[in-house]
Amino acid sequence: MNAENTQAQMRKGILEFCILSILEKQEAYPSEILEQMKNAKLIVVEGTLYPLLTRLKNMELLTYRWEESPSGPPRKYYKLTDEGVQFKQELQATWVELQAAVNTLTK
Repeated sequence: MNAENTQAQMRKGILEFCILSILEKQEAYPSEILEQMKNAKLIVVEGTLYPLLTRLKNMELLTYRWEESPSGPPRKYYKLTDEGVQFKQELQATWVELQAAVNTLTK
């Protein structure tokens, strides 16, 4: 049995929560989000991140602003909306419950 598929599905299930958690702390552009995910050992590629950011923006959980870059094209900085903060808090509560349940079952 190949565990890689299950591991990938588990990671996909928490990506939105991780992105919202990053943006709750400060606004960021996609490369910064990818770097923070990489530093946390949660490797995500641009082809996964951009559709998620667009979906979260369309759900009105994120907004963005453009900023000129000293090197290259302008950057799109994302931040949470008030609805995004509330949604992230709801996901946080669910995460705590799931973590406790899994810890109980795997002890």
